[in-house]
Amino acid sequence: MELVLGIDLGTSYFKLGLFGCDGKLHGLGRGAVETDKNNDSRCELPTKKFWTILRDSLNQALAEAGAKATDILALGYSSQASSFVLLDEKDQPLTPLILWPDARVKEIDPAITKLWQREDFLTVTGFGIEHSPQLMVSKLKWFQKTRPDIWSKARRIMTIADYLTFIITGNPVGDAGTASLLGTLDIQNLRWWDEALKLVGICPEKLSKPLRPGTIAGAVTQSGSKFMGLPTGIPFVVGSLDHHLAAIGAGLGKIGEISESTGTVLACIKTAEKCNPVKNKCVGPGFHENWFNELTFSSNGASVLAWYQQAYAPQLSVAELVELAEEVPPGCDGLVAKPCANQYPGLDGFENATAKHTPGHFARAIMESVAATLGGLVEDLYPQGRPGKIVATGGGAKSDLWLQIKADLLGVEFVRTQCHEPACMGAAMLAAVAADWFATIAQASETWLKIDSTFKPTNSPAEGD
Repeated sequence: MELVLGIDLGTSYFKLGLFGCDGKLHGLGRGAVETDKNNDSRCELPTKKFWTILRDSLNQALAEAGAKATDILALGYSSQASSFVLLDEKDQPLTPLILWPDARVKEIDPAITKLWQREDFLTVTGFGIEHSPQLMVSKLKWFQKTRPDIWSKARRIMTIADYLTFIITGNPVGDAGTASLLGTLDIQNLRWWDEALKLVGICPEKLSKPLRPGTIAGAVTQSGSKFMGLPTGIPFVVGSLDHHLAAIGAGLGKIGEISESTGTVLACIKTAEKCNPVKNKCVGPGFHENWFNELTFSSNGASVLAWYQQAYAPQLSVAELVELAEEVPPGCDGLVAKPCANQYPGLDGFENATAKHTPGHFARAIMESVAATLGGLVEDLYPQGRPGKIVATGGGAKSDLWLQIKADLLGVEFVRTQCHEPACMGAAMLAAVAADWFATIAQASETWLKIDSTFKPTNSPAEGD
């Protein structure tokens, strides 16, 4: 059996998928990311636990596929952003992995504000959103000021994807897609912006060299193979942000002009043939020279539905809530969910709530709110009008009802592909090219991508009319 491995370094789960040359998912391993929280603001993953999750998940995938590790010919990854670790001069961890939900930073450092205010900031970095305490650069400033004992010993600053790459291959390199979310990368030249790094007090030599997504970083070394049980000598491909890879794995560019992800956050992706940084979106390097990924996102995502279920309907699962929502008419009998309803006290994030509104009403109101927010994100990426088709990813893509709500509200056809783990598939496509199964990602897409379901606006004319 010949397989390639796609690793999805997600927020809630790490997922490892083993794919055959026909694109079939032969085995999937899932490991819950159970973080250490010293208090409500910290979100840390010890490096030993990181490797345990990956190793156990790979063993799950191999067992399901009935395969051996030596059947793996290449591997790639998709990654979360703003998650990092500091290593000392012996390349030993000085910190756990600090994950992006970590909220230890309470105030934006003045140096970061000054960087974001530079006239050339948007043009160079493509970073079109406001700075945030959750960004990696904010947390690095926190270590500089609050833990100088750790910061002074740091020889390397590595994103979670850089760390995976470095330990497995021995090469201090990473992908420029994830690196672009640091706010200090020159996205057109794929190099660190020295002026920005100097302003925020980061030595460029401590950062991994940014490579174009899809580049082979090296081969699995003998020492690196021990961490996960991978065969030595196989190519390791750097990926990109999970939204980028999930979009490729769901058919962006082949099936639809835009990809949306309804997960912990709500996100939209499209590709562009030129670099066009503007406010409200993040532009990062694509998988080919002179191609760029454009990303918009919002906190008004599936996490709001999960919050309502946990806080107000714990006797029901999220799936059961969605079933109840199917019985609720559009408009939810007047109930309206504000964007990010979970950020208000109690149920103050809902308007017109009455005793007649059931959990199904609240669930559908949240789904309609997220769909409305998605419409705004699509407009940011596609100001010239609506795209022809949108490919769906994330946990929300598993719900027929939610996809139909989105199609009706946006007036656009939504498409779900057969593989329910598009981030793993996108990463595996990169590995498939590295394994010489295909010459390009586009060729892999032609063979691997298959449509599962389409959701057309209910008020659109039937085919043939």
